[in-house]
Amino acid sequence: MKFYDTHCHFDFPPFTGDEANSLSQAAQAGVEKIIVPATQAGRFAGVVALAQQHTALYAALGLHPIVIHQHQDASLAQLEHYLQQRPGKLVAIGEIGLDLYMNEPRFERQEQILEAQLKLAKRYDLPVILHSRRTHDKLAAHLKRQDLPRTGVVHGFAGSLQQAERFVSLGYSIGVGGTITYPRASKTRDVVARLPLSCLLLETDAPDMPLNGWQGQPNRPERVVEVFRTLCELRKEPPAEIANALINNADKLFRW
Repeated sequence: MKFYDTHCHFDFPPFTGDEANSLSQAAQAGVEKIIVPATQAGRFAGVVALAQQHTALYAALGLHPIVIHQHQDASLAQLEHYLQQRPGKLVAIGEIGLDLYMNEPRFERQEQILEAQLKLAKRYDLPVILHSRRTHDKLAAHLKRQDLPRTGVVHGFAGSLQQAERFVSLGYSIGVGGTITYPRASKTRDVVARLPLSCLLLETDAPDMPLNGWQGQPNRPERVVEVFRTLCELRKEPPAEIANALINNADKLFRW
């Protein structure tokens, strides 16, 4: 079987300076494609360079809400500059979204930055990779209003089934990561078991979101295979059918 990790911050340690070895480990596990989402304008060039240097890597460029204090109007201008150039292997705008979990969220500014990036996604015909913590309903309202033709994926989803179904009804995929490997995450495990297989994507969020059994260690793209195994335990379909669907879902969304 082959796998894609649709969300891996490969431009951060422990991958920095160890790219070839890390990619070799991922390839040995069957991971053929990895999307690297940028988090701020200062990382755009590095993410694009990684995608150009390594066959397995693909770039997404965006302004992450968790570092909202670092985003200026000039950051949006830099993003549009890259979109105009459309470097090879740029497959999405991300990681973008909303976050009410952090201190001093500056939420109105978050919404302004998100809206601007959704408009860029529509203008440049790219899907979006979305971050959402304690903001699912607010995010869904933004997505409904903007009505993107290419839609995207809500990554690291940990909301309710009703919230997931709302995103799916708007045409969005749901990112399935290491959270489901924790037996105590019963709500998230139930959601991914009940959603249509056609809306699911595999991801790690490496080096973040360590899997059960790997707490305290950096997450890695090859562990997307363990996420897949857990997903197979939760779903009724045969593993081969699940694997093929996950690949097809990503191919359809990102158009490599």
